[in-house]
This record gives sequence, structure tokens and C-alpha cells, in this order.
Amino acid sequence: MSNQHAPPAMLPIPPPAQFDGVFDEDTRGGDTPPDGGYGWVCVAACFTINFFTWGTVSAYGIYLSHYLADDIFPEASTWDYAFIGGLNFAIAMLLAPSITVLCRKLGTHTTMCIGLLLQLSGFLGASFSTRIWQLHISQGVLVGAGIGFLYIPCLPVLSQWFDKKRSLANGISAAGSGAGGTAFAWGTEAIIQRLGISWALRITGIIAFTANTVATVFIRDRNKAIRPSQLGFDTRLLRRYEVLLLLAWVFVSMLGYVVLLFSLSNFALSIGLSRSQATDMIGLLNVGTAVGRPIIGIFSDRWSRMDTAGALTLACGVSCFAFWLPATGYGLTVFFVILCGAIVGVFWMTIGPLCVEVAGIKNLQSLLSLSWAAVIIPATVSEGIALKLRRPGSSREYLYTQIFAGLSYIIASGFMFQLRRVRQQQVQQQHQVQQ
Repeated sequence: MSNQHAPPAMLPIPPPAQFDGVFDEDTRGGDTPPDGGYGWVCVAACFTINFFTWGTVSAYGIYLSHYLADDIFPEASTWDYAFIGGLNFAIAMLLAPSITVLCRKLGTHTTMCIGLLLQLSGFLGASFSTRIWQLHISQGVLVGAGIGFLYIPCLPVLSQWFDKKRSLANGISAAGSGAGGTAFAWGTEAIIQRLGISWALRITGIIAFTANTVATVFIRDRNKAIRPSQLGFDTRLLRRYEVLLLLAWVFVSMLGYVVLLFSLSNFALSIGLSRSQATDMIGLLNVGTAVGRPIIGIFSDRWSRMDTAGALTLACGVSCFAFWLPATGYGLTVFFVILCGAIVGVFWMTIGPLCVEVAGIKNLQSLLSLSWAAVIIPATVSEGIALKLRRPGSSREYLYTQIFAGLSYIIASGFMFQLRRVRQQQVQQQHQVQQ
């Protein structure tokens, strides 16, 4: 990727720290990020948190395909099963404002310890569930809450430690969800085949608890130096047009993201692929994620973070039409899955740096809370919509679902490019004032 791919007449936007203006107070309020040092230990810790939180969620597609095929809970509908995966995201994001406040009052480590217990209890509870509502509470609500209490406190940490390498650090960290999704996709299927779903849930919970405990011990924030606002829901930010554009990008792109994350395994079964090949789709999607996110982080730091987010969002939407729509066999589906995996989660690896560019480092956690709120509705309903759009018995069962996912990403890219244009105008106006 290079500057030749940037939209015409658009120049790369420097991060706020590179120019004087309305964001100076935010970017210079704390001491300068060291761009390394102990920050790399925090990168490793955040990578681990992503591995054993979102990585476990990424494997829900494996559980979903078994739930749908094996009729484990006879009273459950397809919406009930889709609802569980959405709850993982929705509950984590719904609790984000409260978690942000708790971080301010209790500290990062204490808040994350709550998450350790919630996630473990969720997986263990799910393993003993006999009714669908019990699965909603355990694998849905409790696991989602645990992920929120672990992920939300650690996400702002890397932006506190890094400036010039901020996107790279966040990209490496975000790759943890891909690496975790890869391991848990194939690992979960193997355990289910040998020991059953219940033991797969128990083993996942115990392993995640152990690894996340180690990561929690080593994570360290710089809140004392930066003194972030850490407001649970700062509505003053909603008065800014660029903030609304960012949140619109979050909302619409998440509609497509959840569909791709959870639907590919069952899509593979719908086109006649085997159970093992369907599992490959989830694993390969996460392989693409693990490899692609650090590379995207490097380009994002060297190019423009907004250009990168907009271009990759658009590319994901176009690839749905160009490669997923005509996919009827293993080969093209694998190609799409790997390509899509590298770019599908552009939100997760860019949202931290983008929030800093839009609102400044002091308002990072407050704007992140608004971003999490924007995720709640699409995360909850998108997979349910995707399953309702299916045409069972048709030769193209997932046709409308594919169109829905592709359009979501294409529309979302429009919001990001508009945000990029607005920020460019702000930079030009500031330069004119200085002259």
C-alpha cells in the first residue's frame, strides 16, 4: 500500500501532535509517550488479553455451526443462537462507560480482576447449561461482561505509551485476537469432536483465565502522568461533527464485521463443504487477522490513519462482492476468508489511534466509551439479521446476507472518507491562521 492509493486531491493528515491548534492542549497535557521501553511489555500483555478474550469470541462460529446442525437446545431458534454471539460484543460495550468509571476509582488491575472471574464463570456456566436462556446468561452475558472488564481497561494503555509507533503497537496487540481465534477455532473443533461441547467450554474458560491473569499482572497504564478525563459518557464530544462521523463509521462497519465473523463457518456448510472445511474458514479468517493487523499498523503510522481506515473499510466491502458473492467452492472461499481476515477488523486496530486524532489523548477514554456505545446495537442484531436474510433450500442461501455485509462496509467507508476531508479542512484552516 502506498500514497498512490489515496483518494484524489487528498493529502495525508499529520497527527495532532504535529501541528498547533485546537488539539494542542490535549496532546501536550501529559508527558511525552516514550514510544517503547516498558510499553513493549504492555504490547505483549495486551496481545495476550486480545488472544484470550476476542480470540475466544471469534471461535463462536464453531459453536454456532454445531448448535444449528445438532439441535442441542430444541426450544431454541436461529435468532437465539445468533443472539449469543452478539451479546458478547453488546454486553462488553454496554458496560464500557461503567468500566471506564471503575478504572478511575478502582484502578486498572482491580477492574481487570473482576473480568477474570466473570469470563471464567461464563464459560463454566455455559458448559452446564441445559436451556437456551441459561446459555444466553452464561456464554452470552457473563462471557461478554468478562471480556469488557478485561479489554476496555487495557485498550487506552498502548496509546499512552506510544506516539509515532502508536498504530504499530495497536496493530500487534489487535493481532492477538486473530492468533487467538486461529488457535481456538481449530482447537475448539478438535475438543468438541473428542470430548463434546461442554468440555470445550470448560477448557477454554480455564486456559483463558490463566493466561489473562498473567497479562493483568504485567499491564501498566500511565494515567498518573497523563491524567485522562476517564468520563463514562462525555456527551460534550457529541457536539463535534468529526466525532459523529467517527461514530457513524463504527456503527455501520460493525454491522458487516459481526456477520463475517460468525457466518463463514455455516456458509461453508451451505455450499456443500465438510465440517472440517467449515472449521478451516474460521481458522483461516483469524490467520489473516493475525498476519494482517501488524502490517496494517505499520502502514497506518507511515501513511494516514484515516486514509488507511477508509481504504481498508472500502476494500472489505468490495471484496464481499468480488470474491464472497461468487464463491461456490473451497478455493475461492479460502482466498476470500484470508483476504477478508486481514482487513475485516480494521475497527479494532484503528479505533484507539483514531480517537486520539479526533479528540486528543486526554479525551481518549471518553471517546472510546462513546465508540463502545455505538457498537452495542449492531453487535446485538447484525448476526440475527444475517440469519434471517438466508434463503434455506436455495442454491444461493447466503446471497442477501453477503450483500448486506458488503454494503455495510462500503457505506461505512463513506463516513470515514468524509471524516478525513473534515480533518483536512481543519488542518488547512489552522495553517492559514498561523500564516
